Amino acid sequence: MKIAIAHDYLIQMGGAERVVEVFHHMYPEAPIFTTVFNGSGLTENLKDADIRASWLQKIPGVKANFKGVLPLYPMAIRDLDFRGFDIVLSSSSAFMKSIQVPKRTFHLCYCHTPMRFAWDYDTYMERQSNSGLFKRVLKLYIQQLKMWDQRTSKNVNQFVANSSVVKSRIQNYYHRDADVIFPPINTSRFTSSSSIGDYYLIVSRLVSYKRIDLAVEAFNRNGLKLLIVGDGPDRKRLEGMAKSNVKFLGRLEDDQVTGLMSQCRAYIFPGEEDFGITPLEANAAGRPVIAYQAGGALDTIVPYVNGVFFKRQEVDDLLRAISEVESYAWDVGKIVKHAQKFDEQTFMVQFKQYVEQAYVNFLKGG
Repeated sequence: MKIAIAHDYLIQMGGAERVVEVFHHMYPEAPIFTTVFNGSGLTENLKDADIRASWLQKIPGVKANFKGVLPLYPMAIRDLDFRGFDIVLSSSSAFMKSIQVPKRTFHLCYCHTPMRFAWDYDTYMERQSNSGLFKRVLKLYIQQLKMWDQRTSKNVNQFVANSSVVKSRIQNYYHRDADVIFPPINTSRFTSSSSIGDYYLIVSRLVSYKRIDLAVEAFNRNGLKLLIVGDGPDRKRLEGMAKSNVKFLGRLEDDQVTGLMSQCRAYIFPGEEDFGITPLEANAAGRPVIAYQAGGALDTIVPYVNGVFFKRQEVDDLLRAISEVESYAWDVGKIVKHAQKFDEQTFMVQFKQYVEQAYVNFLKGG
């Protein structure tokens, strides 16, 4: 079988891009189609990949402002050429699920979420600093984009959701069924430590919907040390509101992050995420997670096994959860064992079997 991989864009490395890394490991000969990519930002695992970008790649400055060409993405993916492939695996949280493939080509979409900025526009934009006029104009475009997104969901032969909540969104927005296969975690990267530090930890892109501001406000009040790894458009605002016990470390190398995870008191996960790979990475390092009780965390957090929930995105609720973590005797072995259920080796076996069976069903017309 000749296989192609397709992903929205390879500009910043997050959970979805980690999945693409695993796809590349599973199918190293498969080219990776994308709209635009930043070669200098790729991890070592993707350096040898055959990456084929759309014509958006030629637009000056697009790598630094890839969100600024939003209306062009539907046209760019329409021009990607998948002739000659038996299977196309799209990894999509935005546009790539809408690609057009030949009639005899099987298109399986591993969906991280239907495009969040369209279907949950108000939540996505409420803390953005753009002008009111810009938001109103953009909202008019978003209405058209939602119609396009729903219509092109028919281009997918089979959906696989990365969590139960994403399965529900696919049903609600696209009126399509999906099976759930959780994303892979490279648990072998992480080891637990007998020495625990005096800090809590967040590793995240700094964008408003991830609610890092909630954690900053909580730690402003309790005075405990919080380290925040990552960068993004919300960093300046967050730094402006943070007291001296909250430190912003920017982007760090993977080995630096694994070290911080193994010694943090707990990992803070304050937003509603589609799945959430970093909490399980912290678990693989033996540390508990404090998570907002929504989204993908509902699939991964077992109270008092590998973490605790807080029910409302309010400072008092998060502070109570932090106190719970401090007072509980955590079993590091149980935390690590829980994370290993999501290991990438398990994912690769399960996903490859799923793809092969789904392709057989496609050929049979099932």
